Amino acid sequence: MRILLVEDERRLADAIGQILKSQKYIVDIFYDGATGLDYGLSGIYDLIILDVMLPKLNGFDLLKELRQYNLSTPVLFLTAKDDISHKVHGLDLGADDYLTKPFATEELLARVRALLRRQGEVVTNDCLKFEDSQLNLSTHELWCQEKKVQLGLKEFNILSCLMNHGNQIVTKELLIEKVWGYDADVDYNNVEVYISFLRKKLQFIKSSVCIKTVRGVGYCLGVTTND
Repeated sequence: MRILLVEDERRLADAIGQILKSQKYIVDIFYDGATGLDYGLSGIYDLIILDVMLPKLNGFDLLKELRQYNLSTPVLFLTAKDDISHKVHGLDLGADDYLTKPFATEELLARVRALLRRQGEVVTNDCLKFEDSQLNLSTHELWCQEKKVQLGLKEFNILSCLMNHGNQIVTKELLIEKVWGYDADVDYNNVEVYISFLRKKLQFIKSSVCIKTVRGVGYCLGVTTND
């Protein structure tokens, strides 16, 4: 799961980034609204966390721009402003949740998990689900009925991205950006290696889920048949 954090208080932003990274999230941190908007419009993020009072472009205007481009990524406002009118304004612009500073680490993580669960077909115990298989967002375990297997971090991020898209095609470019980042020196062969690992693990747990290759484009989830 990849999170965009836009917060101008650098010490706070870096502290939040470390908290999220400790939970195995991939986090990109920026300190002004204009840069945050540029990256937010990429569409590669599973969640965006925004401060309201940002230099160059405030959080409200940033969110308004995102929604005008029909970007449906969940947005959590993180701000010192606890006035009801600010909360209402943010929610009316399309925010999904609002957390007032100071906050407890446990509450931040709970709200992050809740917003990420809205992205795909999910069950209630912090899991993504596709057909007969479930992926635990906390432990990174993949299981089908009574069999389960542990996923590595990149395997987890790739499969969670595929599950969030259901049977829609996910391009190799998007997987590279979400899992490795914009500036990573990664080619398509790296993606193919991890897709191969995931296919073997799906077979190991006897899942009916398969990862289909769409030649020249990317991958999507499907179901194997016995025909």
